[in-house]
Amino acid sequence: MPQPIRLKDHEKDARLVRSRVIVGAISILLLTCVLVARQYYLQVIQYEYHSTLAENNRIHVQPIPPTRGLIFDRNGVVIADNRPSFSLTVTRERAGDWQQVLDVIVEVLGLTQEDRALFEKRMRQGRRPFEPVPILFELTEEQIARIAVNQFRLPGVEVVARLVRHYPLKEHFAHSVGYVGRINEQELKQLDPVNYAGTHHIGKTGVERFYEDQLHGKVGYEEVETNARGRVLRVLNRTDPIPGDDLVLTLDVRLQEAAEQALGGRRGAVVALDPKTGEVLAMVSQPSFDPNLFVTGISFKDYGELRDSIDRPLFNRVLRGLYPPGSTVKPMVAVAGLDAGVVTPTTRVFDPGYYQLPNYDHKYRNWNRSGDGWVNLELALARSNDTYFYDLAHKMGIDRLHSYMSRFGFGQRVALDMFEESAGLMPSREWKRARYRQAWYPGETLILGIGQGYMQATPLQLAQATALVANRGKWIRPRLAKSIGGRPPVDPNPMPDIQLRDERFWDHARNGMEQVVHGARGTARKVGDTAVYRIAGKSGTAQVVAIKQGEKYDRNKLQERHRDHALFVAFAPADDPQIAVAVMVENGESGSGVAAPVVKQVMDAWLLDEQGQLKAEFRPAQPLSNATSASR
Repeated sequence: MPQPIRLKDHEKDARLVRSRVIVGAISILLLTCVLVARQYYLQVIQYEYHSTLAENNRIHVQPIPPTRGLIFDRNGVVIADNRPSFSLTVTRERAGDWQQVLDVIVEVLGLTQEDRALFEKRMRQGRRPFEPVPILFELTEEQIARIAVNQFRLPGVEVVARLVRHYPLKEHFAHSVGYVGRINEQELKQLDPVNYAGTHHIGKTGVERFYEDQLHGKVGYEEVETNARGRVLRVLNRTDPIPGDDLVLTLDVRLQEAAEQALGGRRGAVVALDPKTGEVLAMVSQPSFDPNLFVTGISFKDYGELRDSIDRPLFNRVLRGLYPPGSTVKPMVAVAGLDAGVVTPTTRVFDPGYYQLPNYDHKYRNWNRSGDGWVNLELALARSNDTYFYDLAHKMGIDRLHSYMSRFGFGQRVALDMFEESAGLMPSREWKRARYRQAWYPGETLILGIGQGYMQATPLQLAQATALVANRGKWIRPRLAKSIGGRPPVDPNPMPDIQLRDERFWDHARNGMEQVVHGARGTARKVGDTAVYRIAGKSGTAQVVAIKQGEKYDRNKLQERHRDHALFVAFAPADDPQIAVAVMVENGESGSGVAAPVVKQVMDAWLLDEQGQLKAEFRPAQPLSNATSASR
């Protein structure tokens, strides 16, 4: 049966088309209204905001880091300066995918993955927006050329000429001047973000760190116009930075070299002071290191060699080395005993070669096992007689001994501008009870009287205590800065002078020290035989390992690094001190035989002229009567 034929409803199709057209028109109208409204909002309502934002993308304020102040020795020799160096910088906001940019840099320059890891670490350090981050320093001409050829692949990368710290004398002043290094994240949080904008290095050690604020200077700024790629088109405004202050040190380059030569490559420390001013004339810690390695970032290999060296070249022995001072403290103990009234200049003690406490069998040995017989104070100093000072310390007691020795600076920081200095240790009853929860024993007082036991001091403290004897108790803190920005440093916390009941007590200690070098029985008389001026000194030996009761020191049974340290302190000329020196030679064994010649060489370099005579400025003034008769 045939199917019926359905006729097409044209009216219905027309209505459907009209409805679709209307819906589409309404949708287009609504979207057009939304677009117009958005454009009105952006271009009319927010006109000022977006115009300012566009201007900021075109105009930037860039910091201008100040030039770091120079460092000179007392005679104007440059110790630390700034030299131009080409650095590779990356601006993260302009580099896009900066990690890919780092990959291209490594490829172009033929660097290693270790270098790439270091670059990434530097890039991740927090900095100001649009501030270039230096990732590679001291570029060669070939590296600069490779960067220029591949510039189209390196957005945000620039080669910039910067001034970088340089130490022309290298290891000679590494432990006193210190060095600068890259600012780390912890330092970045503590620094003034405004004044250190654009600065990538900061003083890490030595006077570079102590005088960081003065050496750094004040940051400047310039307002620049840039293109879409971030290239500077022109400078609109500029505020020049204020350079850092120049620092003049009290150190003398020639004396420093003489002290190093006197040590002869041995491990040890030398510090020389002007007792009248507190100026540090020489400061040597050997072995040393080249501070230039740290300025732009030391390699892992180089740092590992310095850190793991058995000779510890990074360790500042002058300021941080803690050693038993040994007999070098006997002049100070003598002054304390005289002032406390427990001995007089004529008090005599019989030395059979040992000392015993009442009701005790233990024998505290003198270094001279056969004994020196009857000795008074000055002879006890000349002979470095332990028995005399055992007896003196026992009469003093730990409380008075601690009080007097603290007045000489032991157990505290004595320097004015050396933040790395250790305080050392001047033990007391309270210290031992807090540290070991034990009482103080009389035998510990005895060995403290000869600078052994718990007592520890730095070479700088020994030099300062010696300068106090030379100065008759006048306290002047040791300092490295002669002037900063043309102004001498000021001590904000001066130490009180050592006042004695009788000023003649100083003379007895000084006379005893003079007999050490020039007396017939002095322990360092060999040094005095060749001196053209009078030296007041004191030898010392610091034990590294303990020796059992009744045994003798035998160097052949000990490893070289277990042998005694050799110490010697002195000032000269004895009647008008111009220099005070402390020397410590690690494992040198003999203070008089090893350390004393070093002291004399340092003093000769400072006091004598080319003809081997006392310099004119150090000679005693000629009496008026003699001068008058000579003129006649």
